[in-house]
Amino acid sequence: MKSGYLSQFFSGIAIKRLSAVEADPARSHQREFNGVAGLKSVFGSERQTFQARFAYLSDNDEEPVVADGTLTWYDARETHETRSEHRLYFTPTAASSCAAEGDLLVIGKRPDNSVLVIVAQGGSTIANQVLWLFNVQLQSGYAFSVREELETEQDRIEFASRFILEQIGVPVETTAETYLDQILQKFGPRFPPTRQFSEYARSTIDGIDPVRDPDATLMAWMEREEVLFRTLEKHILAERLIQGFQGDIEGFLEFSKSVQNRRKSRVGFALENHVEVIVEMSAILYSRSAFTEGRARPDFLFPGVIHYRDEHFNPAFLTMLGVKSTCKDRWRQVLAEAARIPQKHLLTLETAISSNQTAQMQEHELRLVVPHALHVTYAVSQRDWLLDLESFIALLAERQRMAGN
Repeated sequence: MKSGYLSQFFSGIAIKRLSAVEADPARSHQREFNGVAGLKSVFGSERQTFQARFAYLSDNDEEPVVADGTLTWYDARETHETRSEHRLYFTPTAASSCAAEGDLLVIGKRPDNSVLVIVAQGGSTIANQVLWLFNVQLQSGYAFSVREELETEQDRIEFASRFILEQIGVPVETTAETYLDQILQKFGPRFPPTRQFSEYARSTIDGIDPVRDPDATLMAWMEREEVLFRTLEKHILAERLIQGFQGDIEGFLEFSKSVQNRRKSRVGFALENHVEVIVEMSAILYSRSAFTEGRARPDFLFPGVIHYRDEHFNPAFLTMLGVKSTCKDRWRQVLAEAARIPQKHLLTLETAISSNQTAQMQEHELRLVVPHALHVTYAVSQRDWLLDLESFIALLAERQRMAGN
């Protein structure tokens, strides 16, 4: 097990597509996964029963369906002298009942000898993300593809992989305790405004050039802010837990909910903050969160809201950018913003968005801006359509030049 790699969380991974008899109770009552021969390298040959956490994930649900159960690994012919026939039996749960033929099945053995069983909706973005995370080539048919060596360079835990792990229910603790005293001295034991914290995070990194390499800069700033925020959050939460809730279950639930909501909203604001600084340093004119029609407020307008409201300004030189750390169906919100601009742009850190979803985006004249390092998570057929941040800024600069600003 090597800290900072997938091996820290899994000792073995097996992935396949679900067949009809595995997913549909009406087709079979066997409650067993098929094509398990390759699992001997993960589970061995002896009969074992594992405590398991089952999770079903789809792009349509904000939260996964999660349930606890068991997995039993056994040889159905253990009394036979020369033959063996291993099987993997699972207890039915609310999560497994959501499964359908063609869904992606992931079985991950954890270092504590428990098992995480994930079913991801077939063809979904989350299924693509899981495949990219574990770097697995699916076999034809319904046999498992197995990986035990999880310490290659791609297995290193970074911003994108950490986000996917947390999506599938594997919390990743990322802190930098050496910064804690400095953070507390600067802000105290409280959460400062996001803009202030983003500025502080940028100040802790040297040796990057936002103008020459905006993509790497954005990822470095986001990675650093996430680590520093989790460092402060860990300290504040520890203090709150020491105080205790004295049986106040509702208070505890509200506290837990507030932690999750803060994490989600803060990432989005941090991304906007860092994009704004890169745009400014690139000498690009802009307005942030300005009203267009009605109550619509695009995250960024270029060259600015004054130009947008000027009916004589050529709309061909107008650009809008939405900024969302993740997409799901929220990308459709951008379509209702800035009616004068037919083609919208959306910057996201979402990896491996499904081809079906990006096809819908193209139909609605929405184009994604994704940091260059994340392009590799997308299908080859999608990459020519993606913009990276450097290309997007070049587009803004050209339109600004042509408009005479």
